[in-house]
Amino acid sequence: MFDTATTALLRAVLDEVCVSVSLREIGACTHVASKILQAATRGEVSPEVLKQVGRQALSQAPTMWR
Repeated sequence: MFDTATTALLRAVLDEVCVSVSLREIGACTHVASKILQAATRGEVSPEVLKQVGRQALSQAPTMWR
């Protein structure tokens, strides 16, 4: 479990990374969330690093158009 501040940070990073993702692409944001959580579980809490992890995950996320 994460503390309140870390949870808020993770949510903010996810929201920022997925801001341009269509609501129909829920799988893409789920993939991003999973990768961000994995990084946080390993102890990464830098907002910039978490955003980088999220952006990389988004670029590799499965979509219905690929």
